[in-house]
Amino acid sequence: MTTDADNVRAGSLLPAARPNTGNGAHGVTRPTQQPLPPAISASKRLTREWRTMAAMVRRYCQDRHGPATGLCPECRGLLEYATLRLDRCRFGAEKPTCANCPVHCYQRDRREQMRAVMRYAGPRMLWQHPILSLRHWLDSFRRMTND
Repeated sequence: MTTDADNVRAGSLLPAARPNTGNGAHGVTRPTQQPLPPAISASKRLTREWRTMAAMVRRYCQDRHGPATGLCPECRGLLEYATLRLDRCRFGAEKPTCANCPVHCYQRDRREQMRAVMRYAGPRMLWQHPILSLRHWLDSFRRMTND
């Protein structure tokens, strides 16, 4: 059985449904993945940031929208948009967390959506993804270098 971390290490992206073949899950499906853009998958830091973001969106969507499998269309669109913004970030692997970034590249409505996701999922991440949470917190101390 593969985990989300295994899928990301293999170069993966957005959830799509596939049947679960183990643990007697009677037709329950779990996500599979599509490839991440090369700029994200080339950097461990950006891959970790994407994994954190994807975990938060998944938690929010499962608890708030309750899709049977994967993500609802609204949350899938938000994750695709966030992936595109991360891929095109001008700071690359040296990128600070978005809250500390001098350039706010999200559209206003998408920024509000992501804030709602982070407000809801952030505290819950400590229990489900403690290592990702800790690394994200440590990344928040990252400062921009003046080149």
